[in-house]
Amino acid sequence: MKIKLLCAVLALIFIASGSAKLAGLEFELQAFERWGYPLGFMYFIGVIEVLGGVALLLPRLSALAGGCLALMMIGAVATHVIHAEWPMFVAASLILIFSALRAWLGRSQICALIGRRAP
Repeated sequence: MKIKLLCAVLALIFIASGSAKLAGLEFELQAFERWGYPLGFMYFIGVIEVLGGVALLLPRLSALAGGCLALMMIGAVATHVIHAEWPMFVAASLILIFSALRAWLGRSQICALIGRRAP
C-alpha cells in the first residue's frame, strides 16, 4: 500500500512537470533559456517525465520507471546546483531520493524485467 502511494505521488509530480514542459509554459521556457538548454531538450524531458509518470502507475513497470526517473533527476539536481537555485535543488533532491527509493524497493521486479536474478 505504501508503495502505491509513493508511486501515485511521484506520478502526479512527473506528469504535472512534464505536462508544463510539453505545454511550453512561460516559466519552463524561461528556465531552460536561463540554463542555456535548447528548447528541444525541454520537450524531450517533458516526454520522459510524462511517460515515466504513467509507467509509475503500472505495477509491472513502476520500479524500473522509478530508477530511470531517478537517473534523470541527477541532471536536474546538477542543473540547480550549477545555477545556485537552492530551493529547487532541495525539491529536485527529494524527488530523486523518492524515485530511487521506488527503484530500490522494486529491485527484484527490475531484475525480473531485464532477465537477471535478484541480489
